Amino acid sequence: MFKRLLGVSLLFGMAATAPPALAANCGDREVMTEKLASGYSERLTAGGLQKGRTEATVIEVWASDETGTFTVLVTHANGISCVVATGSSFFHIAEKAPDPGTPS
Repeated sequence: MFKRLLGVSLLFGMAATAPPALAANCGDREVMTEKLASGYSERLTAGGLQKGRTEATVIEVWASDETGTFTVLVTHANGISCVVATGSSFFHIAEKAPDPGTPS
């Protein structure tokens, strides 16, 4: 009985903790953004406030026109940022210019 209880406890305990790989994707925002700028030539291109149940976070999109890479960060109020997505072949959507006709 004790072995079974111990085994179930260990199984659920391991499932409840975050894997170490997720922790490696987080760090101080200043350090992470400096690495994105210097290492990947990325700059902040878009962002917004995301309101969650427990706290508000800032979603940031960093991208490089030179390399085509992009990174999506989630930044918490405590200054910790986490990488949630990375990729290549980043592109901008150009807005259509208004027709130079007579205003209605």
